[in-house]
Amino acid sequence: MSELRTQAEEVREQFSEHLELDVDDVERRLRTLVEDYKVPLDEARRSVVNHYLDEAGIGRESLASGANDAVALADIDAPDRWVDVTAKVVELWEPRSDSIDQVGLLGDASGTLKFTKWAKSDLPTLDEGGVYRLGNVVTDEYEGRFSVKLNRTTTIEALDEDLEVGDNEVDVEGALVDIQSGSGLIKRCPMEDCTRVLQNGRCAEHGEVEGEFDLRIKGVLDDGLEVYEVLFDKAGTESLTGITIEEAKEMAMDALDTTVVADEMRDLVLGRYYRVSGPTFNRYVLADDVEEITAAPDPAAVLIKARSM
Repeated sequence: MSELRTQAEEVREQFSEHLELDVDDVERRLRTLVEDYKVPLDEARRSVVNHYLDEAGIGRESLASGANDAVALADIDAPDRWVDVTAKVVELWEPRSDSIDQVGLLGDASGTLKFTKWAKSDLPTLDEGGVYRLGNVVTDEYEGRFSVKLNRTTTIEALDEDLEVGDNEVDVEGALVDIQSGSGLIKRCPMEDCTRVLQNGRCAEHGEVEGEFDLRIKGVLDDGLEVYEVLFDKAGTESLTGITIEEAKEMAMDALDTTVVADEMRDLVLGRYYRVSGPTFNRYVLADDVEEITAAPDPAAVLIKARSM
């Protein structure tokens, strides 16, 4: 069975209590987005699910299944999956929206992951340092960073135990050998809790929107033995290149072309050697700290170490 067919079957199963879907129709919708519009499969599935949510007149939380896998946080590697996790609330921080009740960091032995608890879910308050068994949480993804969201169907069981929290951060050294497509000056969806990168002025979930400018670099770091895909956010990109977002917008306006920004960044950083530290999510190293180094690292002594908290 093809991946598209598998995804179509899963979507049909998600809506089995709400709509009678033809799996061929679901697959056609996915195929159109993936093959005709070059939308990544995960985003295509999200868009198709949103279409059927509108058709059924229900919220996403209504799709929850009663038979979820209990997973480690580090094993969460795809959005829109319903899972159960047992984790410690490592940190809480102030929500930036009235629609969010709590937001913070969960941790287990495999690493840490952001969580969001919606205000409308009317769930019990989670305490920092508390350990909980969380049932029926839905996974999400943004820029390679996965997270979980607690909704009105989520169950929360406080556990009278402690939980050792591991760390999935790494240090890598190497030459920056490539800046991939989708780097430079980009636009993101401005809708609340979205921020997806627009493709031709369209958000895969919200359609045509007036995007907000942002900077990022999707780079490839080569240490002589392995290559690592590294994501730099706006702050990291400005630090790495010395180009601010305002300067990038001016460059794009002068040239009437946003691609000149990525081209300029390539000229500035390709072939240089860097030490990058940050967490790993899926195939990416998310650059929290970056330092230029003056000499190529010795492949036999390259530093790639897991750091425990």
